[in-house]
Amino acid sequence: MTNIRISAVQFRAERVSGFEDFERQVRGLMEEVPLDSDYVLFPELFTVGLLTSFPDWETAGPSAMMRLDQFTVPFKKLFADLAAQRGQIIVAGSHLEKRGEDYFNVSTIFQPNGDMAEHKKSHIFPAEGNWKTREGEELNVFDIGPARIGIAICYEAEIPEVSHILSRQGADIVFCPSYTYTEFGFWRVRHCAQSRSIENQIYVVHCPTICEIGKPIDSGYGRSAILTPCDTPWTANGIAVEAETNVQTVITGAVNLDLLYENRKTGAATTFNDRIRKSGMYANHAPYAQERSN
Repeated sequence: MTNIRISAVQFRAERVSGFEDFERQVRGLMEEVPLDSDYVLFPELFTVGLLTSFPDWETAGPSAMMRLDQFTVPFKKLFADLAAQRGQIIVAGSHLEKRGEDYFNVSTIFQPNGDMAEHKKSHIFPAEGNWKTREGEELNVFDIGPARIGIAICYEAEIPEVSHILSRQGADIVFCPSYTYTEFGFWRVRHCAQSRSIENQIYVVHCPTICEIGKPIDSGYGRSAILTPCDTPWTANGIAVEAETNVQTVITGAVNLDLLYENRKTGAATTFNDRIRKSGMYANHAPYAQERSN
């Protein structure tokens, strides 16, 4: 039986005087992560508290988010060091990075051997347009650690095609770091993450940033969870483990890949295969869908 242990770090963004404060908070939370966890996930844009280290942060507008890139070098060094020191794979949520003249919402996977892989958010939430954020154009699955993994950052979980493509490329687990400003936003992502798990018969790990710093930094609402298909090998509600709402904490749970593969063949709902069984019918309706979108 191939058991995979996963930890999700529900991070509370706080006011800081500099990067050192942020680093202390990260290292303190990592001490709560079991050393036998195969993967550690942080939330989307959990570096947002670093904006408070600028003297004018309370009067800065939305474009101030672009300042986060100034911390990219120490951010990557911190997580590269942690992955090496602990011998763990860390999906470091996401961070806003400047590439050329553009900014991308980037999730970086840090490995114990020093290697890194990344995913650029492919569907940005409308508010991200205020930060001059561009969308990534690739959806990749990574053979890193004991499973094949993909990443769907926040709003990407609300776009069914993203996780479908990742699952067809072989993803067993999709990591979903998020940062939602309201309870409405949280439930949109959470319900969609659960749907992606069911329709693709994959595990989805949802991990949100929580935050109550005050304007102009938006509050973060959420409750981390490791989600499974709603079928007999797992719990009826499809929740393997779940955090307390809006509390900084670490949750850890185990998922089994053998159960996943068997469920795709013999489960009550075999959606992984059935959703492509009628691909010919879908293709027949593609012109209509295109017409409607125009």
